[in-house]
Amino acid sequence: MKLISQQFLHNIAPQLDLLNTLGGGVAQAQVSMHKREQGVVIRVSAPSVQPDTFRLVLNDNTLSVFAEYRHHPDDKLAAPLFVQVFDLPDTLDVARIDAVHHNGELRVRIPYQDPANRYREINIKRR
Repeated sequence: MKLISQQFLHNIAPQLDLLNTLGGGVAQAQVSMHKREQGVVIRVSAPSVQPDTFRLVLNDNTLSVFAEYRHHPDDKLAAPLFVQVFDLPDTLDVARIDAVHHNGELRVRIPYQDPANRYREINIKRR
């Protein structure tokens, strides 16, 4: 005797995940930041999170990496799955940020600025 059908479990799982998130539960994403020779690599490993739910927001030198859950893509209500905020140093070239999602991992690459471009003499205008 089968008490719960497979279709019922498939339909209720997103609601349970949403209720868990709203109730204070979060997806356990593994986040790491590595300094490399060419720049910094931020890795977010969250195998259960769909690639299209990730968001990257850059505000000055603050990078926010987050994912949100929506039952349907056009829903107005979104529940956060996780949020991580990074204060980026001035030595990084934030204009050249690159992000790739592959095999359940989001990789954000931020190269260092060219040191030759950081030094310049500024002309003084006369009025």
